Amino acid sequence: MELFRENDNCWRVARAERVACLIDGAAYFAAVRQAILRAEHSIFILGWDINSRFALVRGAVDDGMPVELRDLLNAVARDRPDLDVYILAWDFAALLALDREWLPEYRFNWRTHKRVRFQLQEAVTGASHHQKVVVIDDALAFSGGLDLTLGRWDTPAHDLNDTRRRDTDGGPLPRPYHDVQMVVSGPCAAALGALARQRWHDATGERLSAPAEGKSLWLESVEAEFHDIDIAISLTQAAKGRRQVRQVERLYLDMIEAAEHYIYIENQYLTADRIGAALVASLGREHGPEIIVVTPYNTNGWLSQYTMDVLRSRMLRRLRESDKHGRLRVYYPHLPDAGEEMAINVHANVVVADDRMLRIGSANLNNRSMGLDSECDLTLLASDQASRRAVQGFRNRLLAEHLDVEQAEVARQYRDRSALIAAIEALQGRPRSLRKLEPQVSEEVEQNLPDKALIDPEAPVDGERLRDLLVPKAARRSTASRVLLGLLALTVILAMAAVWRWSPLAEVIDAQTLSTKIRDIHGSLVGPLAAIAIVMIGSLIAIPVTLLIVACMLVFGGLAGGVYGLTGAMLSAVAAYVAGRYLGQNTLRRLAGPRLNHISKRLANRGILAVVIVRLIPIAPFVVVNLVAGVSHIRLRDFTIGSVIGMLPATVALALITEGVLRAAQQPTLYHLSLVVLVLALLAAGGLLLRHWLLNQKQHQP
Repeated sequence: MELFRENDNCWRVARAERVACLIDGAAYFAAVRQAILRAEHSIFILGWDINSRFALVRGAVDDGMPVELRDLLNAVARDRPDLDVYILAWDFAALLALDREWLPEYRFNWRTHKRVRFQLQEAVTGASHHQKVVVIDDALAFSGGLDLTLGRWDTPAHDLNDTRRRDTDGGPLPRPYHDVQMVVSGPCAAALGALARQRWHDATGERLSAPAEGKSLWLESVEAEFHDIDIAISLTQAAKGRRQVRQVERLYLDMIEAAEHYIYIENQYLTADRIGAALVASLGREHGPEIIVVTPYNTNGWLSQYTMDVLRSRMLRRLRESDKHGRLRVYYPHLPDAGEEMAINVHANVVVADDRMLRIGSANLNNRSMGLDSECDLTLLASDQASRRAVQGFRNRLLAEHLDVEQAEVARQYRDRSALIAAIEALQGRPRSLRKLEPQVSEEVEQNLPDKALIDPEAPVDGERLRDLLVPKAARRSTASRVLLGLLALTVILAMAAVWRWSPLAEVIDAQTLSTKIRDIHGSLVGPLAAIAIVMIGSLIAIPVTLLIVACMLVFGGLAGGVYGLTGAMLSAVAAYVAGRYLGQNTLRRLAGPRLNHISKRLANRGILAVVIVRLIPIAPFVVVNLVAGVSHIRLRDFTIGSVIGMLPATVALALITEGVLRAAQQPTLYHLSLVVLVLALLAAGGLLLRHWLLNQKQHQP
């Protein structure tokens, strides 16, 4: 049977020396940790989400190495001088900010070894990077549905009272989580390494070379289920300066068409239009395959339950209406004493068909995964009896977990009845079991659901389409109203400027008044901290940072005041950078268009030097520069280092001048007055030299 076709339903077909299927997080994360400890040259981690504090194993370990992800990567990089670690995660939408680890670049770039490199990759509008791949030395690779982040660790028991599922001390026990990951070795792992390097290049522009020599790597704790078998790697990639890739969808359609006896599916969603149409056509065949779907009772999160669950219920009605021959079953895994909020989250993306086809990946059965989000699925086709027994064994392990029976009992029932639905129904009835899914969606929720093209798109939704979906035509502002709104905003800005300039508030922004305010707390123990806080908050609300720093110097002296002022200014800069990155990023990019993206990427390529130049020659208010830096592609590390380097000369110069002026005021001798003049002369000379250097740099730029 010829199932795989490169550049059609798969990106590449590669040989795997050994293959195993890891069911649930406890098995996968333990294997990943062992693989990281075996790494010698390179580690690639691609993910939709990642958490630096995620504990890969729960309980004591006897190898002396850390269990938390960041500490583990830092330790292996420190101990192995030839090892490089590359982490690529989705630059997530602001809507998910509260569910993600804050400042991941700081946690992975600043607080780790220099050879542990972290990058957030932005996607096309509305898309996400959803691949979950780990590659070790191009010799061993993992791919499936599990991210290295909180809430994913669980065992096949899915025990509601298992405290090991808790990710943080004292935190709540997360929802039971079911997922699957495939591990491969040999040329297939090398192919996934090539995919990871391409993704890294797309995100950073940096090309990484493949290892010179391939090596053999496997984990003694993992039992290989397949040997020397071809694996098809199927991708989804949205169109962004290239042709859209829909290999994941194409292979789904081909597998459904090829199935003769049964199709067993585990998936979080069931809303993909073309896949639904293919299943409807299969159910319409007189002698088609049985179709068994295992999906969660409800999806994770209220937003998904009010959107994707509604779309799933519509798809289920369509499938059941087409099931004229009684070959469809849709189940959810029931867990005793688990309410709706603690029902097992079936996050696996699995297909098993006819004891011949086995597929594990990241792609959900929704439209997003078919054409918008980046995905990676691995599929094998069993061609001999040993491989067929292994496919059947994997399917039996999944059903044994859900039905709370032994794997051998599943095998016996299937052998006796020669039909998968009959075997499942014979094993149902225990407190923990598979139960028929009957979606309960209120009529109000059904009617108020927005256009499906917005909830589950298969291509980027452009601005005009988004406006058409969200804003009724009658409610859209006319050109005149937009002009009036702009004039109103300008009037408010001018009014605020007038208040600061001519009202009593103007007294707040001169150095003498600020000095008086700071001097009030000079003698207290918290004086330095209060001064730092005043500079930080003041610069965030657009009081000139130079005035704030000078005020600190006048109270605490040139050196101490300079340190306090610079510290407060850097805290303000980082705070505004974070605000720009995580709150205003998408909005500002859409408003500014491709030009801002182009400029920010150029700045990112220059890195620290670009920030130094902006600090030495300010082109906008301090807080504005910080916000724009957050929106740009400049890394937080480069931004902070460049800011310190760029602000240090001016701060030192201000400290020298302030110190000289204070001494001259106290002792107006010729010596002290001469020192002030000398400092001013040196600063003027330095300014001229800097101007000459910058002009030189500009002339040599293309």
